[in-house]
Amino acid sequence: MRLRAAAIAVPCFAVMLAVSSCGAVPEDWRTPAFLQTGEEELDDRLPEVSGKVGKEPEVDFSGKAPPQEQISGVVEQGSGENELIRDSDIIQADVVEYQWTAEGKAEQTQSTYEAGAPILLNLGQLSEDLKQGLVNQPVGSRIVYAFPPQDPAQAQQTGQPSPEPGSSVSVLDVRDRYGEAEVVPGEQTTNGGDGLPTVKQPGHDQPEITIPEDTEPPEELQTVPLIEGGGPEVEAGQQLVVQYTGMQWSNGEVFDSTWTRQGAEGVPSTFIIGDGQVIKGWDEGLVGQQVGSRMLLVIPPDLAYGENAAQSGSPEGTLVFVVDILDAVDSAPPQEQSGSGGSGSGGGSGSGSGSGSEGGGGSEGGGSGGGSGSGGGSGE
Repeated sequence: MRLRAAAIAVPCFAVMLAVSSCGAVPEDWRTPAFLQTGEEELDDRLPEVSGKVGKEPEVDFSGKAPPQEQISGVVEQGSGENELIRDSDIIQADVVEYQWTAEGKAEQTQSTYEAGAPILLNLGQLSEDLKQGLVNQPVGSRIVYAFPPQDPAQAQQTGQPSPEPGSSVSVLDVRDRYGEAEVVPGEQTTNGGDGLPTVKQPGHDQPEITIPEDTEPPEELQTVPLIEGGGPEVEAGQQLVVQYTGMQWSNGEVFDSTWTRQGAEGVPSTFIIGDGQVIKGWDEGLVGQQVGSRMLLVIPPDLAYGENAAQSGSPEGTLVFVVDILDAVDSAPPQEQSGSGGSGSGGGSGSGSGSGSEGGGGSEGGGSGGGSGSGGGSGE
């Protein structure tokens, strides 16, 4: 389905990640950012970063001038040996950004710590040199990036305001990761049925949904927890991280699924729930459910794409979804976010995704080319 861009400011870091693969970026800016690890020392051109991971860092630019090439380094490695970041992951991170204008001079421009909400980034949509700075680092790591001055033409391409002089610096604390083929834990306590579709999901794979024969679809929204999660309740305005499959009741055809999305098979989607960015059936059916749940949603047309769905290329009639709620992440209100605007298409959350539930239609689009994966709803 086609994502609608969310009216949420996206951290400059996300924008830099997104545009780093644009043709307008000079070749000498594409130098791979080999990050230092373990006992190796950071590039001494980087600012000094201190403080505890998970708290806003202290960054000292004293005696250092803005670099003219992209450099980066691992300030501190996390301890999650079984939680290494993979190149197709969505990651949850806190980001603090600075504009580095001259030797020893820099100004903080944005902080997710101050905003009270992290971002989501889809690594599958980052350029290789930026991605390799994150891949194989454990969750809990702190990484610093210094980006060269942005080309005005590059800024224009991405719809960003003209860049300020100097370099930009981002300190990124990785809080969590969501991997390919990830599902909620636990066994299904029900398979649906009793006039509703039955659902079987063998391991880490697309669920098998069977529409009951010779049965009219229900007229009201049906929400059935197939697995009841033990996490917090989903709140309106949060960024959801989900796996899902959508099917039409009328013909039993799958019209969208995170499990079969070309080029991103099994990669979760992210979007903001409960504020009209997805179809009403998702907003009404998922808000209030617990993180860690697998939900069966049967959505009547008036809560899906309506009577004119076919005209917009959206699936018609009653829709059936199986949704694994992997996480729900707070999203800062727009007025609390500053810095360069734009919605990183993936959403308020960085991941490129969306879900077959947006009020648009078609198939999913835009992810987090940098932004936060939840930029939008999902109308996949």
